[in-house]
Amino acid sequence: MLLSQAPRSRISPRILRPPARLDAQARELDEYFSGRRRSFDLPLDWRLSAGLRRAVLSRLPGIGYGQTASYAAVAGLAGNPKAVRAAAAACATNPLPVVVPCHRVIYSDGRIGRYLGGAEAKRALLDLEAAR
Repeated sequence: MLLSQAPRSRISPRILRPPARLDAQARELDEYFSGRRRSFDLPLDWRLSAGLRRAVLSRLPGIGYGQTASYAAVAGLAGNPKAVRAAAAACATNPLPVVVPCHRVIYSDGRIGRYLGGAEAKRALLDLEAAR
């Protein structure tokens, strides 16, 4: 059932009338999905990320729109080139997977790999950015 078809009594008022404090985030996401935005200017709270996970996540915005990088390359950028699996785990637990673009990280052999939202979602994001 599409959200527009769901009975209004079953939809949270926060979905139907999101708080104004989310307007900037919603605007930037709308711009991204319509192809008018290539990076995000939103302030991010990194307090729940530490160590290598934080180092990996902080490097992801540096992968340009329409570009990809391997998990191995991201591990190296994060300061630990041997931590490829840890880099993949950091991407898999990314709390902001579009804003912090973990979809741009792929296997060294070119396979797109896994994604929190599923492989189809990752492929759609890569296609949106014409990275493949």
